[in-house]
Amino acid sequence: MTTLEQSLQQHDLGHLRIIAQLWGIELEAKERKNTLEELNEKLLNANLANEIIEALPDEAKHALKTLLQNQGRISWAVFARQFGEIREMGAGKRDREKPYLNPISAAETLFYRALLARSFFDSPSGVQEFAFIPKDFFEIVSLKMQETAPPPQLGRLARPDEHEKIILANDHILDDLTTLLAAFRLGWDKPPHPLEINPRLARDLLLATRLIDNKGEIQLDTVKTFLEADRADALAQLIQTWRESESINELWQMPSLICEGEWQNPILDTRKAIFGFLEKIPKRKWWSLKAFITDIKERTPDFQRKAGEYDAWFIRRAKDDLPLRGFEHWDEVEGALLHYFITGILYRLGRVDLAKAGGSTKITAFRIRDEALSHPEDGTVIATSSGEISISRFAPRAARYLISRFCDWGESKNPDEYRYQISSSSLEYARARGLEVSHLRGLLKKYTTTAIPPRLLHALQRWELNGTEARVKKMSVLRLSKPEDLRALRESTAGRFLGEVLGPTTVEVKAEASPKIMAALIEMGIFMKGA
Repeated sequence: MTTLEQSLQQHDLGHLRIIAQLWGIELEAKERKNTLEELNEKLLNANLANEIIEALPDEAKHALKTLLQNQGRISWAVFARQFGEIREMGAGKRDREKPYLNPISAAETLFYRALLARSFFDSPSGVQEFAFIPKDFFEIVSLKMQETAPPPQLGRLARPDEHEKIILANDHILDDLTTLLAAFRLGWDKPPHPLEINPRLARDLLLATRLIDNKGEIQLDTVKTFLEADRADALAQLIQTWRESESINELWQMPSLICEGEWQNPILDTRKAIFGFLEKIPKRKWWSLKAFITDIKERTPDFQRKAGEYDAWFIRRAKDDLPLRGFEHWDEVEGALLHYFITGILYRLGRVDLAKAGGSTKITAFRIRDEALSHPEDGTVIATSSGEISISRFAPRAARYLISRFCDWGESKNPDEYRYQISSSSLEYARARGLEVSHLRGLLKKYTTTAIPPRLLHALQRWELNGTEARVKKMSVLRLSKPEDLRALRESTAGRFLGEVLGPTTVEVKAEASPKIMAALIEMGIFMKGA
């Protein structure tokens, strides 16, 4: 950044006298060079500067504070979008219209007081115009703003009607990850029933915590440690991994957006910025979600994308493929990201409670928690004599992960219960993957809350010795009116499509052979009626 004197050199003598007038400074010098030197010296008086800053309108103070938060320099396009333009006019028009007496923007207010300058500087994307505080002023302004600034706050308290229906935080993410791990262990791409959390977030967390590798293969040692940790410790580890991860990309997880191309979003910087926003609101207070996002848009809209990147990132709206380029789509990108960050990430990780207005389906408020979730894994595992197993959400996660590999997965009407069914096919599938029934018996003895029904143990032992002893299959049955017609059909060329004889006039028809049998019967003068 340039100095105050360097920035003043850009102005004519009339502009310098305007600055002096607004500061209440009497200038003795008459020539421009001497006036510039005198003005520069008097402007750098900290006491006088503090008086000028104190008298600024609130919006101008906010503009100064925003500059300070960005190390005293912001892209001019970004600054002007938030704090207004400076009217371009020559010296004659300026002296006639006196814009400095009725500024149209916070930018103009600061500009005519020399607290704001604009110039071109090098940037990673090339030479770019910036709004900046002259570096001589930076420390003076910084100290004054720290003294006078009220406690920073974004948004407002939620109204009572905005948190009528409360949705308390939970740690169900641990159970969803356990479900996914069990499904992957069985060789499935996904579980048969939907998860509570965003599947992309779940998979990203499994990768970041090294519970699976890039091919989706289970990492047995890491999984064992994760499943055996108590719920509070496992959740804390997930949160820490997420906060530090450069591979978990919240923007690319959002189902409402399609992100494509070679551009890269600053994952850690964006996450840090959002946590900075959240630190400015009180804990344990219901806070308006909409007001929080609106204030960020007004005060710090470029927390994720800087000037120029609003057009450089290729993002489309998922529902209709509409390109979301330009700042006009901030609500659908940055606004949606903030909403997802709170309701889709922090809520799932147990860090915020959510709420809705009565009768509404939209989240309208949130409350930051200051205590970690903790729930003992003391839930029940119950097996019935018919081979049905119910496992509480709060049973040891390792129990569900291990037992579910031997079972068919069912659905439960109770959201805090998982249901499974032992069947011949599930046992055969487990055996094909190197799992023995003796292992299942050991797991049931270890984890079931009540005694294992003797009939179930007997059935498991018998299956282990004899395998499948009973089968159910779908079949077609042909019933004729006369035994001699059945004998004639069996002796015909269509006889090979018949199966086991079930009676004098009844026979099994092999799968998908009904058309062949129908044709043969017509040749015999008999029409067949289908089921």
